[in-house]
Amino acid sequence: MKPKITILDTDIGTDIDDSWALALLLASPELDLRLITTVSGDVRYRAGLCASLLAAAGRKDIPIGLGIGGDLKVPAALQGPLLAGIGEDAALDAHPRVIDEGVEGMIQTIMEAEDEVTVIGIGPFTNIAEAIRRRPEIVQRARFVGMCGSVRIGYRGSETPSAEYNVFADIAAAQAVLSADWNITITPLDSCGHILLAGEDYQRFYNFATSHPNSTAAAVLAHYRQWLSALKAPADQLARRSTTQYDAVAVYLAITQAGLEMEKLQIRVTDEGLTRLDETGTVMAVATGWRDRSAFDQIFIERLCREAS
Repeated sequence: MKPKITILDTDIGTDIDDSWALALLLASPELDLRLITTVSGDVRYRAGLCASLLAAAGRKDIPIGLGIGGDLKVPAALQGPLLAGIGEDAALDAHPRVIDEGVEGMIQTIMEAEDEVTVIGIGPFTNIAEAIRRRPEIVQRARFVGMCGSVRIGYRGSETPSAEYNVFADIAAAQAVLSADWNITITPLDSCGHILLAGEDYQRFYNFATSHPNSTAAAVLAHYRQWLSALKAPADQLARRSTTQYDAVAVYLAITQAGLEMEKLQIRVTDEGLTRLDETGTVMAVATGWRDRSAFDQIFIERLCREAS
């Protein structure tokens, strides 16, 4: 099957799951990554983190577009450049394809693509909404897969839905993107809010990353080490488990729906940042749970632990 032309829009560098998600995308032959755009906060810093992972994967051919920055709606502990000091500035300087206007790069990539483009959103949707505002016709040439929302389950398994961060951080953008006339597929907290690596699976990743220092896995582990250090997390966590893999589930969903419970639901984004079931809402495919979690685990671990990264 022909790989799906893909754009990744990311706020890598705040939570660590974006690093894992990008590594999974780079290791997935079903996805033809044509552009990465960074969004929210210090977008140049975020671009440097992307460049460090692209260098480790031997993929300096992939352009990185600097998107729209701005204030972060996160706790103070998460405001700073948590991964600063892992060579992100040097990696960006060495990256041959940096686009200063990331939103225009997104529009151009979609309009010039020979096939439908899969836009994967794993940060606030500011860039994507602006691209639609500038060129509404891009929705006829693309589909959207995003990590966003909370339909029936909230953070930490709460039975009360939450205002999920990617939506809450730019509510107007989420309303625009999730009401646009394109094919929409999302993984809300219901299906991604409890996914992490632990036990034998995580040990396999950790052992591979530490024994293959030039691999993409090792670069992800370096990101994770610095992130834990910046947050003053327990030192032994690095060798025991990952954090929640919200964004990696979105990348997985762009590849396949195997193992997931999928529902066609009508969703409306409220002015408070909630993703409500509403008969006036937009119809979209929603991953609301799992039939077989091992389907995700197998792809995730197998691909991150390949020698040819």
